[in-house]
Amino acid sequence: MDFPNGFLWGASTAAHQIEGGNVHSDWWEREWGRVPGAVVETPSGDAADSYHRYGEDMALLADAGLDTYRFSIEWARIEPEDGWISHAAIDHYRRMVDTAIGLGLRPMITLHHFTNPIWFAREGGWHSDAAADRFARYVEAAMPVLEAVDLVCTINEPNMVSVLADPEVGFPSIGLPPGVPAVTDRLIDAHKRAVDIVRGDGCLAGWSVATQAYQPIDGAEQVAAAYGASREDVFLDAARGDDWIGVQAYTRTKIGPEGPLPIPDDAERTLTGWEYFPPAVGDGIRNAWSRAGVPVYVTENGMATADDARRIDYTRGALEAVHACIADGADVRGYLHWSLLDNYEWGSYRPTFGLIAWDRDTFERSPKPSLGWLGEVARANALR
Repeated sequence: MDFPNGFLWGASTAAHQIEGGNVHSDWWEREWGRVPGAVVETPSGDAADSYHRYGEDMALLADAGLDTYRFSIEWARIEPEDGWISHAAIDHYRRMVDTAIGLGLRPMITLHHFTNPIWFAREGGWHSDAAADRFARYVEAAMPVLEAVDLVCTINEPNMVSVLADPEVGFPSIGLPPGVPAVTDRLIDAHKRAVDIVRGDGCLAGWSVATQAYQPIDGAEQVAAAYGASREDVFLDAARGDDWIGVQAYTRTKIGPEGPLPIPDDAERTLTGWEYFPPAVGDGIRNAWSRAGVPVYVTENGMATADDARRIDYTRGALEAVHACIADGADVRGYLHWSLLDNYEWGSYRPTFGLIAWDRDTFERSPKPSLGWLGEVARANALR
């Protein structure tokens, strides 16, 4: 299965999940019980200390044969207080970009990956009418980081930001809450303003959506369409006219006449409790391509497992689905695995998604066989 010339191969991370010490963010405050929210199993703490060890991490990625690294820059580090910009943080992330390029990696930068400065959260976060203005100000301040970057993701999984925006709704036992309309509108406004800003500097801009592979059983097609409208489709529709759209896919959701159906008892599950279903990425690509009509990058795809051989099996199945979409005419331009490192999965270190393991005490990195396997696929630009 050959992939198109110029197809990008890489891996993704998020700042809060690997950097450590993100003390000015709302997630740090939540982890230590200082703001409302679910009690977490473990605070992020030092995480993987990638704030200091990013060079080693990037070198492992490049040495394996991969050519693209997607990482996020942290708003709470760049603007730790309302209106005050840390030039040291800007310089830090510029050094990260320079390091990636020096290693032959194409950096894809995410401007917002779930976490916010604590001052932004205290003033209402995405519920505030000023949210888009504040985000645009941050993007303007971060532009020096992007001087040598061509691919920019404005907001990671805005649909997850929206469905998590009303803590009083809570999570249903199956499926996701609906998106909060006012928050969705503010996220779309913030995205479009960020696209205009970064395009002005020559970057190609898009955002990444967590596609859920909503699969209706016979007779539940309209139920599935209504269910997916606020949880996925509105965000894909908002990408029309962007330079690209990111698809982030892990599992599927079967939809019956009453809504989401439980995972069958005999289904294989990952360490996050999700159904093992590698073809989910194909559903995500097809929905994104049909609704947004712009080039697609798989910006996240992977499996939380302690069995690295099973990770390879999952990734092979996912890449077969990606290839099938390309064969059917979808303009898919890259595949970025989640995640480069085992990371902090928003409350716990137990779900391991990484191509690289690391020691919690010494931070010593240990590449897994899956990293070498994916690197071989990348070097061949083909799945053998």
